[in-house]
Amino acid sequence: MPRYDYRCRACGDTFEATRPMSEASAPATCPAGHDDTVKLLSTVALGGRAPAGGGGGGGCCGGSCGCGS
Repeated sequence: MPRYDYRCRACGDTFEATRPMSEASAPATCPAGHDDTVKLLSTVALGGRAPAGGGGGGGCCGGSCGCGS
């Protein structure tokens, strides 16, 4: 289940709420009990690494034009 970040306009506290995507836009109450909150734009972090050698894939000096040989 995704976590969403919120900020309380009344006290300035930032908090998380875990809820289904279907309830992502539903109002959230801050831990101090205030109802005037706003959902923050969150970034997604994905694990993993780039392939060794930089990947390649066309373009000049990407291996397809022969200048990188």
